Amino acid sequence: MTYQIKELANGIRIVHQEVTSTRMVHCGFVLDIGSRDESNAQQGLAHFWEHMAFKGTKKRKAFHIINRLDSVGGELNAYTTKEKICFYATVLHQHWDKAAELLCDITFHSTFPARQIEKERQVILEEMAMYRDSPEDSLQDEFDALLFPDHSLGYNILGTEESVGNFSQGDFLEFVDKHLDTSRIVCSVVGNISFKKALRRLVPLLENIPAKQGQPRSNPTNGYQPKTNISYKEISQVHCAMGKPALSLTDERRFKLFLLNNILGGPSMNSRLNMALREKHGLAYSIESIYQAFTDTGFVGIYYGTEEKTAAKARRIVLREIRKIREKKLGTMQLHMGKEQTIGQMAMAEENYSGLMLVYGKSLLDKGLIEPLEDIFSKIRNCTAEDLLQLANEVYNDEYFSFLTYLPKR
Repeated sequence: MTYQIKELANGIRIVHQEVTSTRMVHCGFVLDIGSRDESNAQQGLAHFWEHMAFKGTKKRKAFHIINRLDSVGGELNAYTTKEKICFYATVLHQHWDKAAELLCDITFHSTFPARQIEKERQVILEEMAMYRDSPEDSLQDEFDALLFPDHSLGYNILGTEESVGNFSQGDFLEFVDKHLDTSRIVCSVVGNISFKKALRRLVPLLENIPAKQGQPRSNPTNGYQPKTNISYKEISQVHCAMGKPALSLTDERRFKLFLLNNILGGPSMNSRLNMALREKHGLAYSIESIYQAFTDTGFVGIYYGTEEKTAAKARRIVLREIRKIREKKLGTMQLHMGKEQTIGQMAMAEENYSGLMLVYGKSLLDKGLIEPLEDIFSKIRNCTAEDLLQLANEVYNDEYFSFLTYLPKR
């Protein structure tokens, strides 16, 4: 499968890949705007914008937006990350025109109706309460703030009750005007539609969007200092997070770290942390290790929950497994299996066409190109045990870890 790219005069890019083996078309707009572009008083504004895109445009009210694709069995959705806002849809290919026009409408012509802001404000406050009731989620949000203190990468994407409670229509309009940059927008299409047909619909919708240059992102992260925080919550388990800043999206070693993290505590049941903490000792239902890369930094984090009486033992086991990957090279068979497992997971992800569509958009924004999967596979296959040992000693040096622990209130 191959993709094609069309850049319009206003800087908006269209990336397309035809897949004839499906009935569906997946399409979306990926904007290079996220919660890290907010000021302290604006915390949660990007996410609130994502919600408000469904609440009214110059020609549609909320009901008409929601009903437009639902009525033909399609899906319309959106999400916000630290660096991106995405509006996307999935429809049968015969309804492609509807999806394309609707996505253009909510992305570029939202009006942020004042009455809808008041309604949606309460919805987001409920969303905040839901996450607070989930220690796994709130732990990760609070851990971001520990790794990136006094920086927008440490902000909770949902914002704070105070900030969300103060937003007005003018705040949205000002934020969009300041940050929207047509050269930093990608429309991505993957599915059963030809490139010619996709352009025939999209170009008339997008070519008249005025070219606009937004404010460049210029907030480098602060100097990192390891910290240890303990909080008491109304919970029954101890929840733990540990980790430190790591490689950015521009670091050529990121694929090696992706492989190393996968071996340590990735999604597979045979990861070292899962085998040690769950399978061997039965101390946790789940444990995960993640590597999250941003355009100029990143981090590794390990998260798990366990009984209070076993918390000290669980922590020793986790730190022991981390030290093992720093002190002993992977054997030939271990390394081979780790590579094949990681490559297999990536190949399966490519079969998720909705996810692939979003990956294409983000890759164009972050790296200016879409790296062929075979090239990524080659980089992973070329990793040596020595490479991973050296990287493990740099990234997983627990002397520089920060620790966040939630303890049950007594």
